[in-house]
Amino acid sequence: MNPKKVRRESTRRLTDLPNVGPAIAKILKSIGIDNPSELSECEPFELYERLYKLRGKWEDPCLLDVFMSAVRFMNGEEAQVWWAFTQERKKLLESKRS
Repeated sequence: MNPKKVRRESTRRLTDLPNVGPAIAKILKSIGIDNPSELSECEPFELYERLYKLRGKWEDPCLLDVFMSAVRFMNGEEAQVWWAFTQERKKLLESKRS
């Protein structure tokens, strides 16, 4: 959902999360996330790794930005566009390679 339209009090489905539409919701379900509240217990890179293990390849790293956006939102931060997390994700991935 467009982050400007997200309302925390009405976040009940995965597609109610910022930057999550039907395709991302399907990805989240494939890695065991069925409900937005489950994300508050998650670490975004761990979700990205789960997807790697499921599919056997690394997906577009922008997906990690979306995971960061959704997890942070469910942990109380304001809804933001996914690309607001790009620089942080790049630093994170660089540190994982070191």
